[in-house]
Amino acid sequence: MPESLLSARFLKHFVNTLSADLGPEALSTVLEKAELPSEWSQAEHLGTLDEVHAAEVYARLQAALRTSFGRGARGILLRIGGKMWNPLLAEASLTVRTQAGLVKRLPLGLRRKSTLETLARLLSVRDGGVTVHTLDLNLLFVDHASPSTLGQSDHAPICFVTQGLIREALFWAVGEEHDIEEINCRAAGAADCKFKITLGG
Repeated sequence: MPESLLSARFLKHFVNTLSADLGPEALSTVLEKAELPSEWSQAEHLGTLDEVHAAEVYARLQAALRTSFGRGARGILLRIGGKMWNPLLAEASLTVRTQAGLVKRLPLGLRRKSTLETLARLLSVRDGGVTVHTLDLNLLFVDHASPSTLGQSDHAPICFVTQGLIREALFWAVGEEHDIEEINCRAAGAADCKFKITLGG
């Protein structure tokens, strides 16, 4: 099973977006209740973390949100993921930004898989950390490392940030909403986190 890794840059985007969405005071309260370090609410303190510790902070922050907000955490984390797409793309490497620019010139029917491959590059710390596959008429986005699930156990899928990113990336590409379901999750005992994107037709 691949090691759960996350770049400090991605973690900083997550914390900045989370703080802006919830408000700094609410985020600090969540951390306090979960007995997590108060500096985790400030992205500037997280930039020097290595990929293993960044993944740990990422997972524990989301666990704290699920504890504080219960079922409401799903909507919050989906929203955070959606809001992260454009900032992540804007700060991506020239190669990734060039790839994204080319996607917008493709016919609509070819944009979805290429967009998900761009997102996979944004999420992957190591080559192959996230892969995209064709599944009959649909698409499958597979997060092999899945830092959201590090040290987590749940009866249901928990990777809402990734799901929000997928949703927003596809809307950016084609201007349409898509049915996205996490059909396997490492937190629930699966080997990988798999997201099925239903295209229909």
